[in-house]
Parts: sequence; C-alpha cells; structure tokens
Amino acid sequence: MNSIKRIATAFAALQLFAALAFAGGGTAAALDGTTAVTRRAPMSQRSGRRVTRRRAPDALLPGTWGGQHVRFEVTEGGANVEFDCAHATLKGKILVNGAGQFSARGTYFPEHGGPVRADETNEGFPARFEGRVGGSLMKLTVTRVSPREDLGTFSLARDKEAEIFKCR
Repeated sequence: MNSIKRIATAFAALQLFAALAFAGGGTAAALDGTTAVTRRAPMSQRSGRRVTRRRAPDALLPGTWGGQHVRFEVTEGGANVEFDCAHATLKGKILVNGAGQFSARGTYFPEHGGPVRADETNEGFPARFEGRVGGSLMKLTVTRVSPREDLGTFSLARDKEAEIFKCR
C-alpha cells in the first residue's frame, strides 16, 4: 500500500508542476526536490498587459522555387529571378518575419523577343519583391518602384520546376 501512496503523491506533484509551468507561475518544486523556474512574459508598466517579444527575422534558405511564368532561385547573397520576358536580381539576404512575410528590393530587367541591337542597353529599374512563405509554398508580388506599376503576382512551390516561356 505504501508504494501506491508514493505513486499517487508523485502523480499529484507532477500534475501540480505541469499546471504551474503551463500557467507561467514563477517557480515550482520538481519531484526530485529541486526547483524549476518558468519565465513570465514581461509586463508593460503602463498598461499592465504582457509584452510579446518578436523573434528575429530568419533568412530565406537557399533553394529554387518555381511556378507558372517564374523561377525564384535564392542564394546566400540574394536571389535570381527569371520571368517569361524579364529577369531580376536581389542583393542581400531575404529576411522572413514570424508571419512568413518578406519584402526585398531588387533590379528588374525587361526583355523582348528578337535580336538584341549592338547599341541597346538594359540597365533595369528598381522593383520591390514582397511575398509570404508558408511551408513549401510562396506567394510573390513584384512591383516597379517608380513609376509604381504592378508587374505580377505569382504562386510558387519549393523545388518545383518553373514553367517559363522565354521571349525569343
């Protein structure tokens, strides 16, 4: 009978410990007699509400994302993007926030069919690449900065082959 009481006491202590830890209640005695510390979120001094700390943005991992009319290749130093009749480059890591959203600047280079003339230059123009990543899916919107112009919204999947039809 004595062992049943010990098991019941240990089980009750475990439940109490779990309840205190879940509720964020400071300290709780563990079964081995030590004290466990749980951290509470800091309180705002003005409102008395808990302050949620945001985690630092993560860089989008290198790899290839593909979809209809777009191929988005993330590298250590940015990204290279191919469209049907254009390409783009993004310099610097693409940072994704806790909600999976990102916004990066790059240069968009329009292309055209037919031969390229010897005196033709294509310096491109600034563009914003905004998107949202969730698991292996990405939604990407490309916008010309000035004058503001929507260049398209694309659905991509990680490691999917892109469906691009280059201007020739």
